[in-house]
Amino acid sequence: MSVLELLTHGDGVSRSVAALLLAMSVASWVAILQKAWLLRSGTRGVLRSIAAFWQSSSVTEAEQKLKAFDGPMLVLPAVGAVRRVADDSQATTLGSAGDRGQRLTRSLRDALHGALRRLQGGQILLATVGATAPFVGLLGTVWGIYGALAGIAGETGGFTIDKVAGPVGEALVMTAFGLAVAIPAVLAYNVFGRVIGRIEAELEGFAHDLLATFGEPAKTPDDALPPARVMPV
Repeated sequence: MSVLELLTHGDGVSRSVAALLLAMSVASWVAILQKAWLLRSGTRGVLRSIAAFWQSSSVTEAEQKLKAFDGPMLVLPAVGAVRRVADDSQATTLGSAGDRGQRLTRSLRDALHGALRRLQGGQILLATVGATAPFVGLLGTVWGIYGALAGIAGETGGFTIDKVAGPVGEALVMTAFGLAVAIPAVLAYNVFGRVIGRIEAELEGFAHDLLATFGEPAKTPDDALPPARVMPV
């Protein structure tokens, strides 16, 4: 019996389970393709953007360069945070309260959290599909076996193996469907998790370097000199 015939002859529960598995498969593959593109461009873009930033002569020039490399917008928000902190030094809002290092820390934290939300998008979906799809398929199998045994019990005549093997084998197809949906989602979740971890480490290191470089106000030449010692007469 083909899959179409199996769904045609199945009851409402079997069709609902098959429709749910199909929806989970489509959703997981859409998430896999989108995240594969994001992480592929993000991995190269983050490394190139960080290198281009430190080779620039100013933050404004760095922002212009990064627009060509940072398509997923993972590094640009952190650079924009540095520029905003430098521009709002005379602001009178609560966001401008505190010294330069505190304001930059807050802005970099918000930028980093936004980048991580984009990187983590779809991971919960893949984890959910990978964890629940086998059980959904198992539900369809159990229900199919129950229906097959109930139909055989209502028939007259002797018990033969062919009356059980056919319906039970058709019901086991649902378990195979569930595994076919879950396996790609689990593999993608694990692979993407490792790539996200590497990108996250690069972004955190870059944010730390920005804070160390731009967190303190620039010193004047007089500040750089040691205090004069008063010699006793």
